[in-house]
Amino acid sequence: MRREKLKMSRPDLSTGPPDATLAMPFTNESLGSPSSFILRGLPGLEAAHFWLAFPLCAMYVVALVGNSIVVLVIKAEPALHTPMYFFLGMLAGVDLALASCTMPRVLSLFWLDAKEIASRTCLLQMFFIHSLSGMESTILLAMAVDRYVAICRPLQYSTILTNSVTVKVGIVALVRGVAFFLPLPLLLNRLSFCDRGLQHSYCLHQDMMNLACDKHNLNMNIVYGLIAISLVMGLDFLLILVSYLLILKAVLGLSSWEQRLRASGTCLAHLCMVLAFYVPLISLSVIHRYRKDASPLLQAILSNIYLLVPPVLNPIVYGARTKDIRKRALKYMRLSRNREPH
Repeated sequence: MRREKLKMSRPDLSTGPPDATLAMPFTNESLGSPSSFILRGLPGLEAAHFWLAFPLCAMYVVALVGNSIVVLVIKAEPALHTPMYFFLGMLAGVDLALASCTMPRVLSLFWLDAKEIASRTCLLQMFFIHSLSGMESTILLAMAVDRYVAICRPLQYSTILTNSVTVKVGIVALVRGVAFFLPLPLLLNRLSFCDRGLQHSYCLHQDMMNLACDKHNLNMNIVYGLIAISLVMGLDFLLILVSYLLILKAVLGLSSWEQRLRASGTCLAHLCMVLAFYVPLISLSVIHRYRKDASPLLQAILSNIYLLVPPVLNPIVYGARTKDIRKRALKYMRLSRNREPH
């Protein structure tokens, strides 16, 4: 009789939802670093995940193929070994890495419902996302300076922006991205977590930080996160704005409308890339810090736009608008077709 009473008093967890045990907070005995986190797709659209993965996969393929073509064309053509094209090649390389460290995991989540990600893998993915974003921000600033020198100081362009200066800018972008964002996974690794359900389809510092048990222990994470994003993305964005104000002043000082249109046209592709990168980034940062009551679906959509749209737009915008890259890409495609056996 006593055994029967004990059986009757036990809660039956088998009748609950399949993810009920994953959604439960950790007990006091299991506080610490969890072995894994749970990723989330598009809230409210879980039933459509399988079909939504197809356009995401198509965009990922476009990003891979397009950016690879840009990198290979710039590498193969000596005529394109100039600072402007070197910066474009760096941007394409960073976009390739950024898309590749996130999209395979997102597609496995949407197609295979693989929600669980190991904690170390999550920390590594988070570091790559933030450091590569910092590198991309630095390269976008360098491209803005390139356009400023080309329009405002055209006679000094070859002496200011040499190939050696371009290589140094690439090294600075790499070191800056790694140095500023390497402490983030180390700061997260010291925290204890009461939950492991993330709000996005991949790992972000702010998202992981919100799962910590002791909110009073987050001051170092919050302060350093603000310092890092302010001194990298924030500072870069302000300097890009200053560059474009100086460019606008120089363009308006030209004598004819034809000259103004030609000069501003050289900045259009870069301006599109700046908006595609910074608008989702700033919107997502504002929502994370000041609008915690915002729709989870809106946050998920913005996060996917932030990581996928710039790598897709880069080869389309620059490949379509830059005559030299377009011509040489078509030339290589024709040569590869002619070499195929008939």
